[in-house]
Amino acid sequence: MAKTVSIINQKGGVGKTTTAVNLAAAIGAKGRRVLLCDIDPQGNTTSGYGVNKRDVRVSAYDVLINGAKAADAVLHTKFQNVDLLPSAMDLAGAEVELIALDRRESRLKAALAQIWDGYDFLFLDCPPSLGLITINALCASDTFLVPIQCEYYALEGLAQLMATVRQIKRLYNPELQLEGVLLTMYDGRLNLTAQVVEEVKKFFPQKVYATAIPRNVRLSEAPSFGEPVLYYDRASRGAEAYGALADEFLRKQSV
Repeated sequence: MAKTVSIINQKGGVGKTTTAVNLAAAIGAKGRRVLLCDIDPQGNTTSGYGVNKRDVRVSAYDVLINGAKAADAVLHTKFQNVDLLPSAMDLAGAEVELIALDRRESRLKAALAQIWDGYDFLFLDCPPSLGLITINALCASDTFLVPIQCEYYALEGLAQLMATVRQIKRLYNPELQLEGVLLTMYDGRLNLTAQVVEEVKKFFPQKVYATAIPRNVRLSEAPSFGEPVLYYDRASRGAEAYGALADEFLRKQSV
């Protein structure tokens, strides 16, 4: 059975989708079978893998709302060992539609349970909110990974995020654990960065990855070419950083 990891932060613009796209690709390139699930209505992970959302016939929306089989939605990508469960524009209305459905918090878990034996890892790219889609992701997950931008407002909202996680653990998923905290948009030349890193380590002792993701032009360019940075520019600092993160992530799985 695959280990399922939600990548979450209700604050937008922290590198959540960038991490989902590039960590999945880096782990796939290291020989592990990965399913990347795009459950963010913005669908940036889907386009980041070169898939046109308008061409998607069966999407995460159909799996969540219409009871479609996850296997019917999964796309095989051209990137090594990575499959994609794509998003579609319809997903924007799913938060409202889920309210009226039975077992509304566990629909994603039930769907993914049918296919997770085929993978080593499932990564769920969640919306920048703590609504029902994110709750579905956390109910389906073993762990969650939190990207945090190295800027002044980095810790804003984290108390709310952790309160939501505690509620999910109490009500639906008592085994849910924090996988790790990833520092993104890192610039070691700035005093502010050092201050943010210190605060994050106080908030999450022993859970901050040693690897930090730098600001990198290639990381920003890669999505417009529909490729993870590893395939867009293997020699870039962004590709090296996500490769190092994948190594660190995999080492922790064997501990």
